[in-house]
Amino acid sequence: MKKVLVAEDEQNIREFVVINLQRAGYEITEAETGDQALELYERGGGQFDVVILDIMMPGTNDGLAVCRELRGRNPSIGIILLTAKTQEMDKVSGLMMGADDYVTKPFSPSELVARVDAVHRRVAMAAEQNQADRRSEVRSGKFALNLRNRSFTKDGAPIELTQVEFQMMEYFFDNPGIALSRGDILRQVWGPSYVGEEKIVDVNIRRLRMKVEDEPSTPQHIITVWGLGYRWKAT
Repeated sequence: MKKVLVAEDEQNIREFVVINLQRAGYEITEAETGDQALELYERGGGQFDVVILDIMMPGTNDGLAVCRELRGRNPSIGIILLTAKTQEMDKVSGLMMGADDYVTKPFSPSELVARVDAVHRRVAMAAEQNQADRRSEVRSGKFALNLRNRSFTKDGAPIELTQVEFQMMEYFFDNPGIALSRGDILRQVWGPSYVGEEKIVDVNIRRLRMKVEDEPSTPQHIITVWGLGYRWKAT
C-alpha cells in the first residue's frame, strides 16, 4: 500500500483529506497534532511515503517544526504542507525546511490527489532507480552524484540533499551549460501534470545554493538566466 501520514487539527479538513486519499488508494494514518504525528511516525518505523502537514497546529511542534524534524530524519520522504492563503512566508519557510510542495486551502479533491500522486510518484521512482540504476556515479567538475545510494559529494565531502534537490542536481548534471527554464525544471522534477506555482523552483534553488556554493550570494555553479531560469556550471 501507498502509506500517507496526515496531520491536521481541524477534524472536518482532516476527514476530507483522509476520505479522498483513501478513495485514491492510499493507506492513511491520522494525527491531530504535530507531536502526535512525530509519535506515529516513530511508532510506524518511518515507513511512510508521504506526510501531509497543516502548518498551524497546536502543541510544541507545529507543521513547520515537524517538517524540519522529519526532513532531518529522512531525506527521501515526501512532505506536503497545508497552508492558508495568508501564510505566504510560511510557505517559503516550509520549502526552505525541505517540504516538497504545499496545497493552499481551500482545495478541491482533484487538486489534493494530484499533488499527493506527484510527490508519491517521485518518491517511488527514486526508490526504483536506487535499485535498478547501473550508472553508479556521475561527475561534474568537483561534484559527484552516486545514483545507487542517492548521495552527493563536493570535493569528496558528502552533502545531504532532499529527494527534490537530488533530482534537480541530476537534471543539471545531464544538461551542463544549458539554460533550463523554470518550467523545464518543474516538469522534470515535479512531473508534467504538476499544477503548482513555478516559485517552488526558486525556493529549492536557494536551498541548493546554500549547500553547493562557497558563497551562495554570488553563485558560481547554479547560475541565474534572467527571465528564464538557471544553468549549471561545474567550474
